[in-house]
Formats: sequence, C-alpha cells, structure tokens
Amino acid sequence: MRLLFVGFGVVGQGLTRLLQQGAQSLRDSFGFEPTITGVATGSHGTLAHPAGLDKNALLQAAAAGGMAHYPRQDGLLRNEGPLAMIEAGLADVLVEVSPTNLVDAQPALNICRAALDQGMHLVLANKGPVCIGPAALESLARQRGRQLRYEATVMAGTPVISLSRETLGGSGVREARGILNGTCNYMLTQMEAGMSYADALAQAQALGYAETDPRADVEGHDAASKAVILAWALFGRSLRLEDLDIKGITDLDRADVDEARAAGERWKSIATIDQAGARVAPQRLPLDHPLASVGGVNNALTWTTENLQDVTIVGPGAGPEATGQGLLADLLVIHRQYQASP
Repeated sequence: MRLLFVGFGVVGQGLTRLLQQGAQSLRDSFGFEPTITGVATGSHGTLAHPAGLDKNALLQAAAAGGMAHYPRQDGLLRNEGPLAMIEAGLADVLVEVSPTNLVDAQPALNICRAALDQGMHLVLANKGPVCIGPAALESLARQRGRQLRYEATVMAGTPVISLSRETLGGSGVREARGILNGTCNYMLTQMEAGMSYADALAQAQALGYAETDPRADVEGHDAASKAVILAWALFGRSLRLEDLDIKGITDLDRADVDEARAAGERWKSIATIDQAGARVAPQRLPLDHPLASVGGVNNALTWTTENLQDVTIVGPGAGPEATGQGLLADLLVIHRQYQASP
C-alpha cells in the first residue's frame, strides 16, 4: 500500500513512528507493509519518490525543520504539490493530516476530491472535509468504489467512529453524549481540585493541552465540529456548525463547581447528538453517571441504544501516537478489505 501524506506535523509524524516501530508486527500479523511515496506540507516542503521514502529520514528531516533536510536520492522529487502527486498516480491512499479549516475545509476538500477521482482511498485526521461536506464526499467515494475513513477525527485513536458505524449497527442508537474536548475536561477537573478558571487555563496552556488562543476549545467549537461528524456517522445527518447550539465553559467559575459538588454533581462539557441534531454545553452530571468519572484530558462517549442500553467508551482524545493509531486502524481496514477482494 502506497501512502501520500498531506501534512506532516505531529499527527503525520506520530503515524510514521507507529509504522516504523511496528513494522515487524504489522507485517507478521496483517501482511501490511505500507510505503510512504509522498509528503506534501504547506510550509516545510514536499517530497516524492515512486519507490518510497525512508521513514526515519522523514522524521529526522521534520525534526531539523523541513523536507529540505531529507537526504539526496536518485529519482527524488522535491517540488511536486499534492495535486501533481495525485495526478501522477504515486499512491493508493491519501492520508490527510493537514491543519483543519472549519470555514470551507479548503484546500483539503479539493485535494480529497481529486484523490477520489484518481481512484485513491481517503484516510483523514483533518476534520474539515468530513465536517463541511460529508454527504458529497461519501457519495463520490461510493461512485469511485473507494473508502472514506475518518476514525482519527473524533477522539483520536479511541474507536468511536467504527463503533458508531459498524459495531453498533442495528443496536438502535437513539443518542450519543460525550466529552469530546480534552482541554475543557482538564480545566474542569483542575477547577474541582481548587483552581480558578484563569489558573486552570494557564496550566492547560503551559502543558500544551490548550493553544495560545484557546477559544476553539473553551467556547465549544472544537467539540461541536466533532459532534457534526458524529451526527453524520450515527444518523447520516449533514449538519452545519452554524446551526448548532454551542455554549462553552467560559462562564463557569469556582462557585459553580463548588455548588455542583455540594449537590453530588460534577460539571462536564457535553456534546449531545441525536436524530434532532446536535448541541454542546456544560452540564451538571450526577457522580454515578459514566461520564462524570472521566477526568483530566481523557474523552468519552456514551451511546444510548435500544438493544444494549448504554455503552460507554473512555480513552485519549488527542496526541500524536493516539491520533496516529486512529489513522493506522483505518489503513488496516482498507488493507484487509482490498486484500480479500478478488
């Protein structure tokens, strides 16, 4: 399987490390021997080679500042953009790990369309294309007989998309409620331990859990984008972010947290997805609720079903290797399916 990476930041590097470190196990257990034939980044250069790029050299080049640091090699192409690589037929799978754009999903959306038109499968960590245009992208993938997979867009490698679309199929899912943003969850955990909102945010930023501009997290927009993706995965509903009722945790303070604790409850930022739509807001949950015990940067999702009642999964929602695992799981699904095809 030949892979073209669009983007090679921490997530792309995380997947590359998993492929490198687990090469023997992946080969022995699954017969899976992927080759990275192209890497295209927005500002750190591009590389392509039909016979494959050295994974360790890619990681070293990224650590040194960009693809210009990749060693010389006969047949190496350094100035090909992603569309040119796609048109040249250099890869079987597009691994889209560039930064998310939730306004119009560009340029990733056009790159994904071009890849499908060329007969490539799509594996995404970039939320934009699935959040903005899932119906059209899924339809194009079906027309081309290719796979569109996006496990890593929600809760990183914790398998909520595959559970929603496949394992829980036929269970009569009525609703999903979850903690989909680790920054908010970490801050609320710290506030319950005695921190002010401002101190909890400063600590989350210092630890790398929150960006310098934390608004996408604390105002609920990151969780909302994941709720939109889950609405499509669960119910086939194509929602727009602007149609969601979104409320962040910015108005919560220590007094609110203390009041909830005195009542035997705990604040959590909860995304709710059902047939009526999706919404994000802080909620007070009783301490025996499965989501109430999820602390720190962990994420969690509870499906309410007809056949199984409630099913809850807890796991990491971010991180290079965790997100890389989501991408790897999707690649293995494609590998198994097309290995089995006549």
